[in-house]
Amino acid sequence: MIKKLLVPVPGPSGAEAAMATAVMVARLWDAHITVLHVRIDDQRAQAVRNLFNTTMASLGMPIGEASPGGGGSMASFGWVTSREADQLPQQARLSDLIVVPHPEAGDDASSSDALHAVLFDSGRPVLIAPHAVPRSIGTRICIGWNGTAESSSAVYVLTPWLKRAAAVRILSAEGYQRRGPGAAELAEYLSLHGVEADWVMFPPVGGVVGAGLLAAAQQFDADLLAMGAYSHSRWRQMILGGVTRHVLANATLPVIMNR
Repeated sequence: MIKKLLVPVPGPSGAEAAMATAVMVARLWDAHITVLHVRIDDQRAQAVRNLFNTTMASLGMPIGEASPGGGGSMASFGWVTSREADQLPQQARLSDLIVVPHPEAGDDASSSDALHAVLFDSGRPVLIAPHAVPRSIGTRICIGWNGTAESSSAVYVLTPWLKRAAAVRILSAEGYQRRGPGAAELAEYLSLHGVEADWVMFPPVGGVVGAGLLAAAQQFDADLLAMGAYSHSRWRQMILGGVTRHVLANATLPVIMNR
């Protein structure tokens, strides 16, 4: 169950879509949202705070602190003055899901820094918001599966979502699969949890596996994609390319990643 969402907002770029996506998730799970800004300067911090107030008001999300056993979703705002790479993972470790702005949002490199900080050092799943607020989330779910420990972790944290979804599809490919169970075995495992999922092998698009994965999710009309992140090292993917890198740069739907 998801009861606490953390939304790290480095700056205004992509923040509104990330906060609106978090509101959608919070209403699904009756969860509290904490929007956290790591302050660089007072002017930027105030701009983010104003955007928070405006966004929550426009979405009808009440602002207030979480309380034990309190019913109904609410949102709160806070900021800290510290190195982002230190503070965000520490704050994230006591959250159920971290919702981050799209790493390609605007020209704000700190969005990518925030994503990688929580992805590598929080131990928690990360939902990457798309550039535009999605119409729905979690009704039609695709799982990018390659048999790795990272993809297994993504499936584990996704289980509550899968039980609520109207349709689930497992996506795999020869160029994506690593040593480990295949898509058919995952489908059998999910059926033990009461989740019926079909599976398909998708082809690369233009020789790019990540593009094939996104195309297959689009063909399924998915409103959520879940996958493991960086089964190869981040630095190898940055140099040689990779599925994680391609999805981060090009996804237009919400993506949950886990390591």
